[in-house]
Amino acid sequence: MTQQELEKYLWGAATALRGTIDAGDYKQYIFPLLFFKRISDVYDEEFANALAESNGDLEYAAFAENHHFQISGGAHWNDVREKTVNIGAALQEAMRAIEQANPDTLFGIFGDASWTNKDRLSDAILTDLIEHFSQHKLNISNVPDDQLGNAYEYLIKEFADDSGHTAAEFYTNRTVVKLMTLIMNPQPGESVYDPTCGSGGLLLNCALHLKEERKEYRTLKLYGQEINLLTSAIARMNMFMHGIEEFSIVRGDTLTNPAFLENDQLKTFNVILANPPYSIKAWDRKSFESDPYGRNLWGTPPQGCADYAFQQHIHKSLDKDNGRFAILWPHGILFRDSEAEMRRKMVASDQIEAVIGLGPNLFYNSPMEAMILVGNTNKPAARKGKVLFVNGKDDVVENKGQSYLTNAHINKLYQAFVDFTDIPHYSKVATIEEILALNGNMNINFYVKKDNSGSSVSFSEAFKNWQKAGNELKKSMQTLFNELN
Repeated sequence: MTQQELEKYLWGAATALRGTIDAGDYKQYIFPLLFFKRISDVYDEEFANALAESNGDLEYAAFAENHHFQISGGAHWNDVREKTVNIGAALQEAMRAIEQANPDTLFGIFGDASWTNKDRLSDAILTDLIEHFSQHKLNISNVPDDQLGNAYEYLIKEFADDSGHTAAEFYTNRTVVKLMTLIMNPQPGESVYDPTCGSGGLLLNCALHLKEERKEYRTLKLYGQEINLLTSAIARMNMFMHGIEEFSIVRGDTLTNPAFLENDQLKTFNVILANPPYSIKAWDRKSFESDPYGRNLWGTPPQGCADYAFQQHIHKSLDKDNGRFAILWPHGILFRDSEAEMRRKMVASDQIEAVIGLGPNLFYNSPMEAMILVGNTNKPAARKGKVLFVNGKDDVVENKGQSYLTNAHINKLYQAFVDFTDIPHYSKVATIEEILALNGNMNINFYVKKDNSGSSVSFSEAFKNWQKAGNELKKSMQTLFNELN
């Protein structure tokens, strides 16, 4: 199959669910089924290869070392396909058996969908789904990792389109992801962390970036935490579908129970990429006041907005010698009064490297303007004591309410970051002293001035012209009234 044919084939499974469940729930059924089919077909392929190598030794072909994952008796796709009644129960039992047979890698990966609820998924619907997926072998020789991984990402995007406001919980605009990855420039052997990883796009893109550059991507160490059970499962499946096996994605609340610790302290990372949930109100502010991991570096954020709780967690999780971050935030984090003291301390730490403003609708299904906050614990000497501000709000294409960056936009914004210099009406290098003189306010418009070159009229001249026009209008109105009388 071509890439387009594969995507059409996989999306066809979702059409079987139309009218029976909400579009926003498709992902909790389609992704586990796709993954179940993939690992079953790959298991068969590995078995056949081992059988050929051993001249027909069935016992050897079944050895664990010949397989990525173990599939116990009765838990294969073909076993479930033979069922004609209570198919949901058979699916659920098979998925749990596979998780138990691979506890270190697959535990919990199939999520917690209710397969046995026949009011939602009748035997007839499940039979249609299983037969649809059974049309093609999804083994590696027929559908390589790159091809299936791209198709999986396509499905994530399609499900995000159908999910309304909840899409932002698991999907980050992939053109913005590409820009953030370029700015971070991850290197082989480095550790990459996303504290709110969603479906894993930011982490995955770092590996794919190295792969495209023909660098050793397998030594990249990927870590992620995601509070939503289904979304964390989707992220793990996303890695496996792309052939990435060295990663750790943990379900849990990053602010309440950070998953990655070393010697009772937060583990630190070379690169942190994130699109945190913004302005959440339901978080444990009281515990953060006396955080055992010392994440309240600059203070405790207000209850109604945990943005600076995530931002301080990120700073605390950076490698001291070589830690970089690129975080997608709304602009409010740059100037809200309620966070002014924390922001001043963040600026004074001299770890902020750039503020890159983006256009509207780049947060998924949200009209808000986005920006990328870039930081570095070891800024180059020429950048110490300085912050680059970039106003890229016009570098965007809007398409049916969902914006994206073209390659030209990405390259322009990335080059502005690399050059780190003043560009009239586009970018400005400000000193920390200048920022602190404005009480730590990092509103991009304070530093990058609008282009008013289209008008050569001074303010005083414009005011006189306005007064003159007003007087002429009054005279004209008086003449009209006189004629009417």
